[in-house]
Amino acid sequence: MLALTDSAAEAVRALVSSSDETAETGGLRVAAEHEGDMVSLEFNVVVLPGEDDEVIESDGARVFLELTAASLLDGKVLDASIEDDRIAFLLTDRED
Repeated sequence: MLALTDSAAEAVRALVSSSDETAETGGLRVAAEHEGDMVSLEFNVVVLPGEDDEVIESDGARVFLELTAASLLDGKVLDASIEDDRIAFLLTDRED
């Protein structure tokens, strides 16, 4: 399962709370997009998770992972750096 650092949880909460529509039930949805042999991840703030999404809650932050993204991110850690109004996410392997 994907883990979130404190910084990532703070960034997700900030993104979701910036919209009145998503503040109560919303989260950051991560979906895998296939382009030939390459897979990229798409991040979007949404009101509700997709029907089959895996829901991760950490320190009040909600992340919704579509099935392929959940599989790709298993055993990973989502971190974030916040500078001014910019958020950069970083994925690393979890050290058990």
